[in-house]
Amino acid sequence: MSALAMAFLMSAPAWAQDEATIVHAEALRDRAMAGNQALAIVTDITTRFGPRPAGSEAEQAAAAWAADYMRANGFQNVRIETFPLIGWERGEQGGAITGPRPQPLVVAALGHSPATPAEGVEAQVVRFTSLEALQAAPETAVRGKIVFIDMGQMRPMQDGSGYGPQTRVRGGAPAVAAAKGAVAFIMRSAGTDEDRMPHTGTTRYVEGRPTLPSFALSAPDADQLSRLIVMGEPVTVRLFSSARTYETTSQNVMGDLPGRTRPNEIIVLGSHLDSWDLGTGAVDDAAGGAITLAAALTIQAGGRRPARTLRVILYGSEEVAQPTAATGDGGGVYVRNLGEAVADHVVAGESDFGADRVYALRLPPGAQGSAFQQAATRVLYPIGVLASNTPELSGGVDIGPLARAGVPVFTLAQDGTRYFDLHHTANDTLDKIDPDQLTQNVAAWAGLIWLIADSEVDFRAMRPAE
Repeated sequence: MSALAMAFLMSAPAWAQDEATIVHAEALRDRAMAGNQALAIVTDITTRFGPRPAGSEAEQAAAAWAADYMRANGFQNVRIETFPLIGWERGEQGGAITGPRPQPLVVAALGHSPATPAEGVEAQVVRFTSLEALQAAPETAVRGKIVFIDMGQMRPMQDGSGYGPQTRVRGGAPAVAAAKGAVAFIMRSAGTDEDRMPHTGTTRYVEGRPTLPSFALSAPDADQLSRLIVMGEPVTVRLFSSARTYETTSQNVMGDLPGRTRPNEIIVLGSHLDSWDLGTGAVDDAAGGAITLAAALTIQAGGRRPARTLRVILYGSEEVAQPTAATGDGGGVYVRNLGEAVADHVVAGESDFGADRVYALRLPPGAQGSAFQQAATRVLYPIGVLASNTPELSGGVDIGPLARAGVPVFTLAQDGTRYFDLHHTANDTLDKIDPDQLTQNVAAWAGLIWLIADSEVDFRAMRPAE
């Protein structure tokens, strides 16, 4: 029997004797289901500050507001952790098919891609159906042209697993195209909708610098462009972007609800405060901040302090790629600044997949079949959350650095079936949030976090082996 399994078996008698902890978790779950505190928080963030691009004045103002909100609601040790960032501003953008079949295209410049010349870029389009096909193409097929990758429409999936292949294209293809002499890059939007609203997202730097002017096409426009090319006619496109980068700062906002008997054992509840600039970042990810804040406040209002400390972190600069490890990515900054204090972190979870209902719980390795999982199932099953036997290893973008530093992570998996209809588009606005599903998220977080924070289980025993 493994040491991890033995640790959980040893914890089972404690759970059997601590009925009061489970009953209190159930009470917190029910308290959360009766309220709508998260809706008030996400309404404040999206209405007061609108879009919050990383490093923008809006993101910085939202962070200051969040810190004040935490202080006003009883959080302690509230602080803002500032770090340098290369910001990106969209400016103006446009696209059109030119030549004998002229027609407009609805495009969105991809984050951290450079501007075109003032007159724009106009060239023949060469189409590929995968990143691998572009990688295999000779330079002669690409040089001087606009590269277009159309992998076909992303399909809705509850777990959002169709997104990964699309982000490989968005992140890496501009650099491949640039190395082969292309003058610009366009791709079908990484989204599941058929709306004429392109999905933005970040590209990657190469050797600390942006690569090509790069754009996402809305799904109908990608269809149109592909049809014209398949018909066999040469297709020319003109693209324009006045995007710019600038030096700025982003920040993590954090506050603690100190533990009763083990205050040095920290549980992180994470989400990110920045958003893309096209919508107001309601589902990505003001909702996550609202869920984690409301869950912590539900526990605080329950009349009992848990044994361990709860730390809510609203990370900055989750959405953008950065040229060096010394800048950007709030999750990485948080872990680098912790140093050896990372050992005080018991477990971490992240809410960053919208506002639709939680349907599954994934715990760290070793928890599957344990007494803790059984207790969590008792608390969460009545609101439609099932315990998964798949262990959680990586968390999300923000808590990923904690996971890589050895901190166990968990996931309350949200239904992502419609998430990529809205993600990174102008359609990511407050009206897309279902208040009842948002409330169910808070209830799941409040019940689970109480179980973790007040249990005798040593989650640090579940650290991955080095």
